[in-house]
Amino acid sequence: MRVVIVGCGRTGAMLAELLDAAGHSVLIIDIRTGAFDRLAESFKGEAVRGDGTDEGVLRRAGAADADVILFLTEGDNRNIMGAQVARDTLRPGRSFAKVNDPVRAEAYAQLGIDTVCRTTMVADTILTAIGLPATGLPALFARPEPAAGDGARSVGTGSQPAAAQEG
Repeated sequence: MRVVIVGCGRTGAMLAELLDAAGHSVLIIDIRTGAFDRLAESFKGEAVRGDGTDEGVLRRAGAADADVILFLTEGDNRNIMGAQVARDTLRPGRSFAKVNDPVRAEAYAQLGIDTVCRTTMVADTILTAIGLPATGLPALFARPEPAAGDGARSVGTGSQPAAAQEG
């Protein structure tokens, strides 16, 4: 699988290394060259300095051939904008945007952008660890499949299997 990751912060670097170690083709993009210092010496993928929300940068990096593009920068707006650019112009197999605000995550998923909400994941993990019930809010909002009808479908939280929440 060919994976493009935009944002070489802690999450981006960790996923890049895990996917690379699993044998996938990984390209990671960040606006700061120093961000690539987070990658292990064993990382065999590509690292490209550039703005991952820019269509030209994504095209020159080969993102149009990606099976998956992950937008994992620190900014919700950048992640959403990058995912929209990818969806509308590059048309990868899937693209995901990390969004901190659960309300925005759901709204953007309804517009056809798969979003991951780490705020919900962290809250549910902590609540579960201290013996309290999880929020019941989804952590992953996935765009509807083409034949699945309209609206976003919520897929999983930090504490319940996805199948338990759908439907």
